[in-house]
Amino acid sequence: MPTVLKKLDAGSFQLKDQVVSINRVTKVVKGGKNLSFAALVVVGDPSAAVVGYGSGKAKEVPQAIRKGIESAKKNLVRINLTQSTVPHMVLGRYGSGRVLLKPAPEGTGVIAGGAVRAVMTSAGIQNVLTKSIGTTNPHNVIKATFDALKKLKKREDVAALRGKTSEEL
Repeated sequence: MPTVLKKLDAGSFQLKDQVVSINRVTKVVKGGKNLSFAALVVVGDPSAAVVGYGSGKAKEVPQAIRKGIESAKKNLVRINLTQSTVPHMVLGRYGSGRVLLKPAPEGTGVIAGGAVRAVMTSAGIQNVLTKSIGTTNPHNVIKATFDALKKLKKREDVAALRGKTSEEL
């Protein structure tokens, strides 16, 4: 049973932002080319295991980043972690993007590529093994990573579903 995600208040966290990608976009019009920028941003509070992503578009890069940060603050999610890693192996999917997250022992660090690494460090996950399969489009990779993070379950929840105590697992 997926739990209903309640809206998290961005003001109650010490959010750090990280720009994942900036894309220069041109639109050809009668008078020439209109230039604009699209920014993909991840924000998170590592101490609270809260992370979100957003994209912003504007005529200048700093404005696009600012809009991306505001958008990311609106869709924050809390992640279930065990100490400093993910509780179990999980595969997230979005479009043709697949992201595999595997728990890692203490001292391993974040083994991840660009877009996935930004999400992991922003979420406060210190030890994890990841593999990005399929597309390399940062938008789809980030959405697949968030899908995987949302699928993470707590030990107590799994035990309750099975009708056991968490010590029995």
